[in-house]
Amino acid sequence: MYILFSRRKSLEIPLNPPTLREAASVYNKGDFDSGPLKGKCSFQFPPSQGGLGGILKCFALYKLPPTRPFWCSSMNVKVAYQKYLKYLALPGLALATAGLIAGFVAGWTPLPSALLLGGLGLMVVGLGFSEYGRNRFWSQRSTEAGANALVSVLAVLAILGLVNFLAVRYSSRVDLTENQIFTLAPESQQVVQALAEPTRVLVFDPNQNPQDRQLLESYRRAGNNFTFEFVNPYDNPRLAQDFNVTQPGMVFVEQGDTRRPVQTLTPSDRLSERTLTNSLAQLGTESALTAYFTQGHQEFAIDGSETGFLQAATALGEKGFTVEPLDFANTAAVVPEDASVVIVAGPATEFFDAEVEALQTYLDRGGSVMLMIDPRTNPNLDSLLDLWGVTLDDRIVLDTSGTGQLVGLGPAAPLVTDYGDHPITRDFGTGRSFFPLVRPVNVEEVPGVTAVSILNSNAQSRAEALSAEGELQFDENAPPSGPYSLGVALSRPIRENNGSDDPAADSPSADSTIEEGAEAETEGSDPLEDLVDSSSEEDPVSQEARLVVIGNASFATDGLFDQQLNGDVFLNSVSWLGQANDATLSIRPREVTNRRIVMTVQQQIGLGVFALLILPLVGIILAVLLWLKRR
Repeated sequence: MYILFSRRKSLEIPLNPPTLREAASVYNKGDFDSGPLKGKCSFQFPPSQGGLGGILKCFALYKLPPTRPFWCSSMNVKVAYQKYLKYLALPGLALATAGLIAGFVAGWTPLPSALLLGGLGLMVVGLGFSEYGRNRFWSQRSTEAGANALVSVLAVLAILGLVNFLAVRYSSRVDLTENQIFTLAPESQQVVQALAEPTRVLVFDPNQNPQDRQLLESYRRAGNNFTFEFVNPYDNPRLAQDFNVTQPGMVFVEQGDTRRPVQTLTPSDRLSERTLTNSLAQLGTESALTAYFTQGHQEFAIDGSETGFLQAATALGEKGFTVEPLDFANTAAVVPEDASVVIVAGPATEFFDAEVEALQTYLDRGGSVMLMIDPRTNPNLDSLLDLWGVTLDDRIVLDTSGTGQLVGLGPAAPLVTDYGDHPITRDFGTGRSFFPLVRPVNVEEVPGVTAVSILNSNAQSRAEALSAEGELQFDENAPPSGPYSLGVALSRPIRENNGSDDPAADSPSADSTIEEGAEAETEGSDPLEDLVDSSSEEDPVSQEARLVVIGNASFATDGLFDQQLNGDVFLNSVSWLGQANDATLSIRPREVTNRRIVMTVQQQIGLGVFALLILPLVGIILAVLLWLKRR
């Protein structure tokens, strides 16, 4: 098949081998006139073709004078090898597939790369230069659809890769849970951001727990100086020996030359945010904190021999406190010099006057005391409390609002959701704590003493007295008289003696304090100047004395310590009294909100009667009425 081209039209002229010579003899005459075409043509036989073909050279015009003669496209007989180029596409596809699989599995060594490139080359030759590829493959509609699909897939992969790159480069998380259970507490974030030196946490555990890793990842995102590492003690025994690892699951924190144990992980006891944050905060402290629990007045035990403050003492140990008992009979009625805070937890008998004086002397030199006094007890601490303007009420607070019944509490265990603006309770929000059999704590204004009510009952509460037999009798219809203060935090600046030889200046009694204030006023001295002078000392032990008084001690006993915010009230109070960093105050555990419906006994009975009696009875009555109507 040969084609004559003109400026406006093409003419197809079939030339079969038997008629080639006849056609040549016709066209060799030179002139031809066929319909609209007019021109000249010549036909030649190249020697290489052996008489099986030829080259037709011509020019033709469309009945117009030839302004620019042009040659028709020269066409040779098909080259034999072009028939077989299409068969290179399938081997090329196989080689390219093998190269991709080998590259992803074994890595991109020279062999997979060569297979991939060779396969792609064969596919290009087979589909691009063969007659099949030029005339059929690229002109098919399926080829066009496949190419569009391939381009779309590559575009989607490019977009996903770009999004993944941006997500890794600029990572950000959004915690959509109600209680932010996957987000670090603000206290933890402050501690991590305040790390001045590179700090590393090492977890010596052969099995990495996803929960522990997620918590450590949250710490790493919160501060640039925090890193962590999971170490298999069996694969790296030398490092485990350097840290004195005795069992799997031990966690250490390291900052410079300082190494401290954090906790030991078990299948039931995973890495604690509170414990880790407190360990990080202790890295910047130079001295250890010691909490003394008074003993000898039937206080709650801290050694676990009976239900008492074992959980509270353990939690203080996790916060970096050294917990010790304090029996004044063994210390000559003197508070030890290393005491950071003295805790009086539910005494049932009276303190001796010398013991009360020892506590007052300890406060006068900048100490901190926590008093948890249950109702119907008189520990003989009134003389100490009078100096701070605190009075313990003999009644107990009743919550008549009914909110405590929703969580299984009676009216004698007020549910507290109102907290004062104080470092102890500032982050509690509307969290709940409860205090079984709590007495009101009344506060009067005293010059120089700052008092903040940290625990307040609701407005629907009232205070009632107990009988001599311990029975509670009250009128349910009596109007409420709340709210009541259930706990207060007090502080006052300490005054330096400045070398005075007057023994009255060191007296802990209220009379001496009042006389000292009167003398200061008569002499015209300014108490503010005394405070400035005392704060300008080079190394003062403490700048203020602190006191926390709560009208109940059982709220922090074993079994109730982990309930709601009870443990946090205790731990935050001790941390504030120890004058530790505010960021190390207790961190509330993040728990999933309990969505279960808690019903009273009357509600359960009513729901059962409605579901099993009333609802079926109504259905039967409606069925009977419908049957009668259809009759």
